Amino acid sequence: MTTKLARRVRRTSVVLLAGALVLAAGGPAGADVPENWAPETEVDPTEALLLLVGVPLLIFLVITALVVIPGIVKGERFTPGGHATQDQWFGGPRSGTAQLPAPDSEESKAGGASGRW
Repeated sequence: MTTKLARRVRRTSVVLLAGALVLAAGGPAGADVPENWAPETEVDPTEALLLLVGVPLLIFLVITALVVIPGIVKGERFTPGGHATQDQWFGGPRSGTAQLPAPDSEESKAGGASGRW
């Protein structure tokens, strides 16, 4: 057998084996419904719509309220629509970069990035 033919036979056998395993695993899915289960009932479209649209919308509104309300209570301006706001540095010096130490030597790591080539 040539190398090319041997590769093709191996690939084909792997694909066929994988397909057979998938089909064999799907066999139990064809089983009958257990006798103890209740018969099928119709689902009301309004109830389904309420469940599939209303509940996610309610969750979205609750999360939005939990995020926005604390800021409003603190007196922060809420600017919908992406209007420009003042830059913020959380945990940084209150007067901006004026309080940051300047580098005092070549090896000093103060004052910003220290990338080297």
